[in-house]
Amino acid sequence: MHKNQHLIFFLLISFFITSISNAQEKNMHPKNEFRGVWIATVVNIDWPKTSTDNVEKEKADYLEILEAYKKLNYNAVIVQIRSVGDAIYPSEFAPWSRFLTGKEGLAPNPYYDTLAWMIEQAHNRGFEFHAWLNPYRATFDLNKNLLSPNHDLFKHPEWMIEYGGKYYYDPALPEVQAHLTKVVKEVVDNYDIDAVHFDDYFYPYAVPGKVFNDNASYQKYGAGLSRADWRRANVSNFVHSISNTIKESKPWVQFGISPFGVWRNKSQDPKGSETQSTSNYDDLYADPMLWMDQKWIDYILPQLYWSMNNPRASYSKLVKWWSENSNNTAIYIGHATYKIRADGDKNWNYMTEIPTQIDYLRTFKNVSGSAYFSSKWFMGKNFDVARHLEENQYKYPALPAAVPNLRHVIIDTPKVLEYSKDSIKYNFTFQSPLNTKVRYMVVYGGEHVSKIDINDATKIIEKVTVKEVDGKITFAIAAGKLNLYKACAVTFIDYYANESSPTAIDLKKPLKNYIPAQPNENR
Repeated sequence: MHKNQHLIFFLLISFFITSISNAQEKNMHPKNEFRGVWIATVVNIDWPKTSTDNVEKEKADYLEILEAYKKLNYNAVIVQIRSVGDAIYPSEFAPWSRFLTGKEGLAPNPYYDTLAWMIEQAHNRGFEFHAWLNPYRATFDLNKNLLSPNHDLFKHPEWMIEYGGKYYYDPALPEVQAHLTKVVKEVVDNYDIDAVHFDDYFYPYAVPGKVFNDNASYQKYGAGLSRADWRRANVSNFVHSISNTIKESKPWVQFGISPFGVWRNKSQDPKGSETQSTSNYDDLYADPMLWMDQKWIDYILPQLYWSMNNPRASYSKLVKWWSENSNNTAIYIGHATYKIRADGDKNWNYMTEIPTQIDYLRTFKNVSGSAYFSSKWFMGKNFDVARHLEENQYKYPALPAAVPNLRHVIIDTPKVLEYSKDSIKYNFTFQSPLNTKVRYMVVYGGEHVSKIDINDATKIIEKVTVKEVDGKITFAIAAGKLNLYKACAVTFIDYYANESSPTAIDLKKPLKNYIPAQPNENR
């Protein structure tokens, strides 16, 4: 072979290998992926660490959680703001939580709107904030002395059913549904949240030897239905009401539900999964399939808290089942970090269990993210797993994509008004768009204005929280981050999580009244 032919052959092989490597890198590191973590407040599971912490310590501990998960390239926090008929925010409908202030009904001292502050801090770090409410659980135990006189147990005892050492709101009562809908509406109206989130607590999990006594409600409202169908209808009517309430107030606020991981077992329904487990439909009287069919929810996040090959409920089989049976919603998967080295299933003793689960779910195109219960399990524990994720599966940032019901095209693109740099930072000023309410801007790096691939997660430099002043958006990026590149591209992310087309900036030509080139989007 001629020397030039050898060179050409070598260049082609090199190009081919590089192309495959780049494609593999993109598959390993998706640019759009939901990465959430639950922050539980009930009985101080995650935050505050104790109910007697002072405000300064509460704030510091919350920021520590955010910083830890930002370092891991997570992008959403699911924060429990109502757990047992209480609130970690000033509410017309519930007393302050004792898990926050040490005594139910007692406000923080010095006073601050805890929820407003938590949302602001999360957004400042690029996180979506999902407000997690437990609607039906009224108390955590039977000790009424711990409750505020303003708790619903005292104000409306006729709403309550005692069961398994707790009090629950009766899901069948129209006045309960109306009240709980007002609870949600108050949060949506008053706070800049990205989503309302319910978990798996609908009708309570069965307690051996106990009966959930809703006989009076059933006799009054259940005519013509079996008790099971009637209970499911109660839950579905409530879910429908919440969905309508959210969208009428703020259409961009998502409604997500994280049901128990099994809809029905195949032994109960041919459409069910190959599992032998408690189920949503038959035991909790919740029907996620109906909610998705009716487009009442924006995302579903089934809690698949089992190992890959658990004999009774296999994570791998259930991911496949949910992938094949979900529709009209985004699908994320719930992972059990609390089981790592702490479960009877010995598969959890291997640090690779969670990483393997992530790799597996990414093989399903319509599964677009994960959430983890709960935040403390990668803080002070399981550092080897967290480090593995940081160096592998979560090596690069990712952006949550808009959920199916909220996708649309953003017609605005960033218009640069001014750009300059010094030894410390790069300063950018953009015109506020006319037609788009912007939540974030995203900055990508590249070698040339025409060669910036905004679909490549490895090129994400920063996700910037937008603050608009006098029709302008201004922010700065540390010089150390942008000095690695000759050009950058910027996009808008709106409140629905849709991303605009990019505008490119030549970083070697800092100019006022900068006229940008347009990159090849490859979108």
